[in-house]
Amino acid sequence: MTQPIHSLKALLLVLCAGFGASALAHNPMCECKAIDAEQIRCTGGFSDGSGAPGVTLDVIGYDESILLPGKLGADSTLTFKKPDTAFYVLFDVGPGHVVEIDQADIQSP
Repeated sequence: MTQPIHSLKALLLVLCAGFGASALAHNPMCECKAIDAEQIRCTGGFSDGSGAPGVTLDVIGYDESILLPGKLGADSTLTFKKPDTAFYVLFDVGPGHVVEIDQADIQSP
């Protein structure tokens, strides 16, 4: 009778460890705002409040061409000239952890 109880305890321990790890996960977050009619500043980070210096933030045309390859600076921001063509911003922390911001969603000054 003790074998099934030990197996159940082991299963519960594994399940609790899995839930604990997912509770510590943090999601990427990015916000872009127009500074003026020509400049846009994007700020990236994580849901736990940490910054994301050095993380890739590319400006991409609707034809999927990279208009501006970029990385966030030490202050987790990137400022760029607004493209003359339709675009979106791709904040890429790694596989499955991306944020896309369409030009229509960028806040005006």
